[in-house]
Amino acid sequence: MIIDADVHISPVATGGNSIFIEDLITRMDYAGVQKAVTWLQPPYDRDIKRSNEYVYKASKNYPDRILGFGWADPNLGKDHAIDMVKRSIYDYGFYGVKLNGAQNEFYIDDEKVFPVIEEIVKAGKIVAFHIGGDSPEHTHPFRMAKIAKAFPDTPMLMVHMGGAHFHDFGNAAIEFAQQCPNITIVGSTIRSHPLLKAITTLGAERVCFASDTPFEFMHVEVARYNSLLANVIPEDEKALIMAGNIERLFGIASHENTLKKNKVSV
Repeated sequence: MIIDADVHISPVATGGNSIFIEDLITRMDYAGVQKAVTWLQPPYDRDIKRSNEYVYKASKNYPDRILGFGWADPNLGKDHAIDMVKRSIYDYGFYGVKLNGAQNEFYIDDEKVFPVIEEIVKAGKIVAFHIGGDSPEHTHPFRMAKIAKAFPDTPMLMVHMGGAHFHDFGNAAIEFAQQCPNITIVGSTIRSHPLLKAITTLGAERVCFASDTPFEFMHVEVARYNSLLANVIPEDEKALIMAGNIERLFGIASHENTLKKNKVSV
């Protein structure tokens, strides 16, 4: 089982890298990926509602493949952002909501963001943050650590762990993740050295495979992880990274795990 923890789709062509849901399924099949945590693809012309709805329709059309995740932008106003949270969670049944201070240009720990985070926390869902070198001031790991410490019982995803740019701050991401056990790293668009350090420092149960499709090639990222982890960690720990951690956080069970639970041989 492989679950990609970071993919984007768009209801409209937004540039050379934009893909529709059918394109994503084709890439998943080619890469041997069974499921994908899926959120909207920026830029979205400020029409988050349309883009979140597209992700929802994708999750309904491909319920065994797409793990829907919402998106909110506090710059559009607190009421709008909270409405997107409520729609994502209560109407669409998404697993959580993502906040991207790099794309949407806000400090993730700004006081205007906390009511939005609180709405996600109140619903008992997962909060995801873009933490990237493309906008270090807005999305530095220390800002996410402040939030994680304020809501220690809420699982949070650190997407990119300071990557998404040639000049990453992966070491800082690891340091602050060590302080916050509720943070799980989504290892997309991060170089191999800090990624492996995160696995060996935090443990395999704190890192998830991810490709950042369509900005990276999914099949190439699968091959990179397979090569990077070969003979470095046991197979059961690799299984956690490639799928098990998302299954646990999202409360889903793979076909293989269901068979084992029921003591049915594969």
